[in-house]
Amino acid sequence: MSEAISLEAVVPDSISGKRLDQALAELFPDYSRSRLKAWILDGSVCIDNQVIDKPREKVSVGMLVSVDAEIESEERFVAQAIPLNIVYEDDDILVINKPAGLVVHPGAGQPDGTLLNALLAHHPAIDQVPRAGIVHRLDKDTTGLMVVAKTLPAQTHLVSAMQAREITREYEAVCNGVMTAGGLVDEPIGRHSTKRTQMAVNPMGKPAVTHYRVAERFRAHSHLRLRLETGRTHQIRVHMAHIRHPLIGDALYGGRPRPPKQASEAFLTALRGFKRQALHAAQLSLHHPLSGEWLSWQAPTPDDMVALLEVLREDRRQHAD
Repeated sequence: MSEAISLEAVVPDSISGKRLDQALAELFPDYSRSRLKAWILDGSVCIDNQVIDKPREKVSVGMLVSVDAEIESEERFVAQAIPLNIVYEDDDILVINKPAGLVVHPGAGQPDGTLLNALLAHHPAIDQVPRAGIVHRLDKDTTGLMVVAKTLPAQTHLVSAMQAREITREYEAVCNGVMTAGGLVDEPIGRHSTKRTQMAVNPMGKPAVTHYRVAERFRAHSHLRLRLETGRTHQIRVHMAHIRHPLIGDALYGGRPRPPKQASEAFLTALRGFKRQALHAAQLSLHHPLSGEWLSWQAPTPDDMVALLEVLREDRRQHAD
């Protein structure tokens, strides 16, 4: 299946003399530059009813630019009726509270049973949007809020907003070690040089900035609130491990149990039994991609992290001076 797209505009004086690909980006901002360029190259763009397949072709004021193209659906993925915790939905976007254990996108080790498969079942028309509208990801075992675009224009605007750092994402986490104060980690992240499933602080990586503050301190752990400026793979997990405060339960980045002295058996059992990184996407704020309205959502702390925090508080009470 595919969706037919028909667009038409007259070149105004303000963009006269620009290249065709640049002109299209200004005339039709609902679509990404890469998609518009692909439409030029495959002969889907006309100037004054003549096909133009050269992105560098110059346009002049008064020219009629038209696009007749097709958007292919995501047919290679199957729709699966997987329950979704929907926090907000309208004609353009969908906000979900992702549970632990749900993979966002199919891959080599997970061909189905993912959020993408669930989205295709919930809203079949989303198969016309690349990656079923997914514009950012959460790791399999990270819980919390994600926004999904239901239409191609919404996806284009959300991707642009994400790149411009106009979407605010706040997390809560529980890490090893007692942190004395908040701060930020400004260290580039890239693929680990030898462990290909891991990311690492790497001077040749992409810029990455994580802000954090201490919400609560325990005898040997800290409860944090964090805000991302960038969205690199495993960013919070890598940055916290880099400053020697890996997240509880994060086996990949060194978050093995580190109990304080004289910890109770119940405390030790709870700490060893927390089998995922203690990380939750708690708040998401953005301008609606079509209306421009500023929207914000919050997701309550998941039950397993609530229980973990209570165990940490009880240990603190038991050993108070």
